[in-house]
Amino acid sequence: MLNQKMEKAINDQINVELYSAYLYASMEMFLESIGMAGAAVWMRAQVLEEMYHAEKFMKYVNDRGGRVILEAIETPPAEWSSTQDVFESALTHEEEVTSLINALVTLARGENDHMSENFLQWYVAEQVEEETSVGEVVRKFKLIGKSGGGKFMIDKELGTRVFTPPSAE
Repeated sequence: MLNQKMEKAINDQINVELYSAYLYASMEMFLESIGMAGAAVWMRAQVLEEMYHAEKFMKYVNDRGGRVILEAIETPPAEWSSTQDVFESALTHEEEVTSLINALVTLARGENDHMSENFLQWYVAEQVEEETSVGEVVRKFKLIGKSGGGKFMIDKELGTRVFTPPSAE
């Protein structure tokens, strides 16, 4: 049985994951509106990934006899100064999510909730991948600067991203 403290903290994280999906959908629409179709595809995959993260948390709460309580999702920003700014904002967001996941692990340890700590290790590893993935895009944009041809090439590359849900664990 999931204790109330962990249940509340995981419910809060579910809201964060849903906000992440909402934020990335807003980024996707912005990118599409400025003609960065490939970058929009990359963000669409990110939306799906964040929804997967939220659903995985929800299933865990239910499996542990808890109750998922969905709350209102904060309105995300809708404007950025550039495509690079979008990805820098995404990186900052992922770094914030990493700190929240780390806090959940710390809470699980403090509550002697070994099942939750074990479950959360998947998210710890996932956040390494999340920060690395968006960080690589930011580095590429910084590398090319204002080069239109470089932006075209990065946009084309970003458009190849496809979200594939992880296989059953």
